[in-house]
Amino acid sequence: MREEQIQEAPVKVLLVGVDVGEEPDFERSMEELASLAEAAEKEVAGQIVQRLDHVNKALYIGTGKVTEVRRLAEECGAQEIVFDNSLTPSQVRNLGNELELPIIDRTNLILDIFAIRAQTREAKLQVETARLQYMLPRLVGMYDALSRQGGASGSMSNKGTGEKKLELDRRKIDHRITELKKELEDVGRTREVQRKKRQQSRIPQVALVGYTNAGKSTILNRMVEQFGELPDKTVMEKDMLFATLETSVRSVDTGHNKPFFLTDTVGFINKLPHGLVKDFRSTLEEVKYADLLIQVVDFSDENYRQQMQVTADTLKELEAGDIPQIIVYNKADKCEMEPLPQKRQDNWYLAAGLNIGIRELAEAVEQKVYADNAECVFLIPYSAGNVASYLMEQAQILSREYREDGILIHADCHRQDMDRYREYIVS
Repeated sequence: MREEQIQEAPVKVLLVGVDVGEEPDFERSMEELASLAEAAEKEVAGQIVQRLDHVNKALYIGTGKVTEVRRLAEECGAQEIVFDNSLTPSQVRNLGNELELPIIDRTNLILDIFAIRAQTREAKLQVETARLQYMLPRLVGMYDALSRQGGASGSMSNKGTGEKKLELDRRKIDHRITELKKELEDVGRTREVQRKKRQQSRIPQVALVGYTNAGKSTILNRMVEQFGELPDKTVMEKDMLFATLETSVRSVDTGHNKPFFLTDTVGFINKLPHGLVKDFRSTLEEVKYADLLIQVVDFSDENYRQQMQVTADTLKELEAGDIPQIIVYNKADKCEMEPLPQKRQDNWYLAAGLNIGIRELAEAVEQKVYADNAECVFLIPYSAGNVASYLMEQAQILSREYREDGILIHADCHRQDMDRYREYIVS
């Protein structure tokens, strides 16, 4: 029993940060690093920071600081050293040699979280791809204690004797990355088929975007519970960074026969590694095809403006910066804001966790995505029953009358449908 408890104990880590004056709130960045470590199921045992004009190219921190980090790591029992930014392969190697402990940078830490959270096949493939691409340039130095040379045989014999183990591993990783990308292409084709079906249905597509842990999944769940076709199809929601990685799409209808697809996406974060955005692009591309974005902001976080800027920058990278948005300032109850919900211009202040403002937000979304709709009256002859069936499915039917000369339908429909069936319009 005692051995099991030791195995389950989280890894203790020492956080190391360098402030070069580029961050608007360096202390907040370090707090976020601690939250990332906890999300990666690690225990923060200590923290040390250094102020420099620029980072050390060889060691990231100053040479004198290395001794201080080593001493503090021993005192607090740290088993890993976590750095606040991405490190170069040479910095990882040099620091590992100096500190004699595993070196984790911010990118690797986020990859650890993604590996823990990944549930679907697609997410697991994307995480493995990102991990291998991160590892590839860092293989140098991993075999310092081993002989670089070894005899080759079998399928490798045509390369001559003495092929480096480093090169062998690189080739294995390259091969695996190629396999993963092919599998991701297959998954991507399936996703593309599903996306095209949704687009062909003419039902508007709405995507929840924003900083991680702002409450996107909570909003999705509250809407699904109230207005979803399948109220039990909720997603995981938890007060932690990157609680969910999967892109989930649900149908929402407030009861006015004006449904929309609502998509929950992967949260953004400051210094989100470019490689992760690239590897998760197929998932994040759901944002690109949305008719409307709901940017969810944690209004209770004093750094919410910087988080909104991170979201704006990431959306721009995804070529989704020009899509119309509704800004939702969530967790406004924690700011003692009353009454809730409140609407200011196109911005909403609400508390999704308390289920306050969900109906109002859903109706605002409905109004926005169906702004191109208009009322008109069609007289559809019985010989054109397919047109009547289409309108019954795609439009909001306000009234219907069966007459001798056809079906008189008063509908709220999209202007494109009005143009398409103009010949049947009577008023």
